[in-house]
Amino acid sequence: MSNSVPLLDRWSSHPMSVLGVSGTRALIGFVGLMFYVSQYGDRGYLFGPDGVFPWKDFLAALDRDGTFSLYALSSSGSWFELVFHIGMLSALAVTFGVGGRPVLVLHLVLLWSVYQRQPLILDGGDNLAYLVIPMLVLTRCYDRLSLSPGLTARWTRRLPEGLRALQAPLHNLGVLAIATQICLVYVTSGLYKVQGKLWQDGTALFYIMRIPEFSLPGVSDLVYGNDTLVFVGTYSTTFFLVYFPLGILVPRLRPWAAVASIGFHVSIGFFMGLTGFALTMVACDLIFLSRPLGESLAFATRARARIERSLRERMRRPEKDACDTTVRGAVENSG
Repeated sequence: MSNSVPLLDRWSSHPMSVLGVSGTRALIGFVGLMFYVSQYGDRGYLFGPDGVFPWKDFLAALDRDGTFSLYALSSSGSWFELVFHIGMLSALAVTFGVGGRPVLVLHLVLLWSVYQRQPLILDGGDNLAYLVIPMLVLTRCYDRLSLSPGLTARWTRRLPEGLRALQAPLHNLGVLAIATQICLVYVTSGLYKVQGKLWQDGTALFYIMRIPEFSLPGVSDLVYGNDTLVFVGTYSTTFFLVYFPLGILVPRLRPWAAVASIGFHVSIGFFMGLTGFALTMVACDLIFLSRPLGESLAFATRARARIERSLRERMRRPEKDACDTTVRGAVENSG
């Protein structure tokens, strides 16, 4: 009981992983922006009212699934262009930390809308974004890595004192929810793989990397052609997914587990082309790296200050040397 009181006090008054969750917000915004930019040239074909997904089929799919999309409000090409470009601008604003939580909510609505308009080109990262962005709304994810932290702080000061007191516990609740969601993703995926015969006999990676949609020409064959790499890759993937939450629970292992997860998903993005999914998972992993990220930024700031100081000293030295020469010459002449 004596230990629970300080823990509760810390939970209610000290927001945790502020830098990490700010990085999560920025990277998730970048993933959305990347989606818009990568499809920009073909936007009419993919998402427009006269695109590859027929308008009637699109409306029928929304009705069948009981969902919505802003693109369904009108079959006008002008409306489509307006919604698409607002969505791209909202993703850009979230990436750079402009607009605060209202823009984050707008980004979620617009992202949901464009994903529903063309679900056939998604890679799974959309499902995680749907879950994580509402959790981010609870957090102080605009405190760092933001172009407008001062504006956010001014709006925060206008809130009643009672609401301001809830900021820290709500923030921590949001961070805990994201961490729990990531752990559930890993454990569920790992336990599902354990039940599969190909994962049990160590050959799953061989078959996955031979699927045309998930292969990298000239590289994938070097992996699935090596029995040792296939065996080690298959079993290490399962082991990592199942035991990742245990690494997160141990403070000393937490940064290493997060770094291993980032490496794991970067390799998925590189070898399998699931870039959106990989970067969304990496974004969520950043909440476990808030302290190392803070230390790295502090080190970079100190290094930049030293470099700037050294450059200023070098620029002043010729002036000082010239002044010393002039003084010496005047003394010699006077003598």
